[in-house]
Amino acid sequence: MPDKRILGGAAAGAVAAAVWAAQEPLDIRVSGVDYSDPELLAKPFGGSKKIGVPLHLANGATFGAIYALVAPRLPGPALARGMAAGMTEHLATWPATRFLPGVKLWGNRRAFWQAVWRHLLFGAVLGVLEARLNGGYADPDMPA
Repeated sequence: MPDKRILGGAAAGAVAAAVWAAQEPLDIRVSGVDYSDPELLAKPFGGSKKIGVPLHLANGATFGAIYALVAPRLPGPALARGMAAGMTEHLATWPATRFLPGVKLWGNRRAFWQAVWRHLLFGAVLGVLEARLNGGYADPDMPA
């Protein structure tokens, strides 16, 4: 049932985005790069985390919903599928950081690897949780 699969993916994506946001203070401390995705998303609205976190969760939910439609066709275990999806998104969007006004991420290796960590974490949570919520993929024709 596609509607249930999409909702499960959206829920998994929102949870994965929440885990990402919750651990950001730790990875900022470890990497020495003071860069927050929720704050980056909120920049057009004044940069407040009060706006940025809901935007970040909505982005995660949207990504998760789309992922849920594709995941049953991907090979490998849920953990690997999710991490691959997270890295695909990271590598596809990172070049756009060079064009963000007032943001100095492009060319910053620490920021790049910080974002690698974040996308791997997001993908791991997304992949495993989405598979559990949507009943796995043993037989895609069977209802979950």
